[in-house]
Amino acid sequence: MGSERAEEHIVLAYSDEEVLDDEEGGSRIFDDLEPASWINDEDTDVPIFHRVDSDQIIYEAKKKRCKMIGKYVMGDLLGEGSYGKVKEVLDSETLCRRAVKILKKRKLRRIPNGEQNVQREITLLKKLRHRNVIGLLDVLVNDEKEKMYLVMEFCVGGLQDMLESTPQKRFPLWQAHGYFCQLMDGLQYLHSQRIIHKDIKPGNLLLTLSGILKISDLGVAEALDFFAEDDTCFTGQGSPAFQPPEIANGHEKFLGFKVDIWSSGVTLYNITTGLYPFEGDNIFRLFENIAKGEYTIPDEIENPLRDLLHGMLQKDAVKRFTLQQIRQHPWFWRKPPQTLEQVPVPPLRGDELHNMTVLPYLMDYHYVEDPTSVQPQYYTEHERNAWAEGQNPERYGFEWQEPVNNIRSKEGSPKKYPDEMGYGSPDTHQTEESGESTSDSSKRKSKRKTTSCISVKKFPPCKQS
Repeated sequence: MGSERAEEHIVLAYSDEEVLDDEEGGSRIFDDLEPASWINDEDTDVPIFHRVDSDQIIYEAKKKRCKMIGKYVMGDLLGEGSYGKVKEVLDSETLCRRAVKILKKRKLRRIPNGEQNVQREITLLKKLRHRNVIGLLDVLVNDEKEKMYLVMEFCVGGLQDMLESTPQKRFPLWQAHGYFCQLMDGLQYLHSQRIIHKDIKPGNLLLTLSGILKISDLGVAEALDFFAEDDTCFTGQGSPAFQPPEIANGHEKFLGFKVDIWSSGVTLYNITTGLYPFEGDNIFRLFENIAKGEYTIPDEIENPLRDLLHGMLQKDAVKRFTLQQIRQHPWFWRKPPQTLEQVPVPPLRGDELHNMTVLPYLMDYHYVEDPTSVQPQYYTEHERNAWAEGQNPERYGFEWQEPVNNIRSKEGSPKKYPDEMGYGSPDTHQTEESGESTSDSSKRKSKRKTTSCISVKKFPPCKQS
């Protein structure tokens, strides 16, 4: 695609009627313009855009700056959901690890019933105190930034993350039994306070460092009047796969306590088999299958667990097990033998011990005299993806205090800092600045320098999809 081809294209674009003839007294319009030429017209074999491997895209780690919200020292990101981010914090008075949920009011306004759900959760959690229910410790509001900070008990992970980290997507029966018993203890307390959770599922069941299960996310919960005749509810909310048949059929009113029993039965089915009792290509097919109430239990599930699942997943809410019947069931009383290994909580960005992430910020604040003297830290896109997937950095030969040999900068050999990575979930995002990219092909000599989309020193801030 040289200059001759470009000139031919221009001639074809204008017909003889549109171009004035010199003999008729006219002059050509484009005589003073040079013919168009293509980039890299001499090196036709060299493409304009180059493929860049993930280990050639370099990010500059965000500098650790100690930040305090009230009396709490901020740490790294633990996770991110539809409502906001969750970060680790340290109480500067009691030196206890906490978790803070950061909510933006502008974001809540874009979510249907977002502000109402948050206010409902705050109101309920303030009056709840139980071992198996997440505790709300403090609420801070920043009117200038329109942010709200909910300081809660610190948890290292949830049952959903643990299930996804195993190939079978399930727990050993003895481990599932322990979690289920704690779930029933917390659910009994909520029902004693006339509160219906409406969204019991593995994703809302968290674990502390000591293995205590915490029921969380009371955003769609409903508090009944203590003087109400029964537990009748009129609005159904929650995850579709855990909804009972009465909600799937569109009933105007239903028994609230039995909704939690059904979703707990689906949760027990999921953590013991790795499957869901009801599935569908879309929400309409899913609700259609739930409304029929027909499901199968794998043959490997034996009695009395099979009988318990049948009792909790009864299509008729009246015949469905009550909380008292579940607690008196033989499978609830007898713990299965410990035959298989325990499924651990997945490591957070390669840290299996879940060490405190606030300490590096405190070290930088108290022991670094001149922040400008600290050399910038770099890491590659390949390493970023590995940390996001929860893989151990040492698997790739990474060392926190060792220089990265394959990365060069004017300041010297920078070190790697994986602390600014997000927790491995599809909803987690971090904004970083990118540095200059280098490749082996750039070292080759060519007649003309190739044009590349990454031939700049700095990328503008972008979000990884």
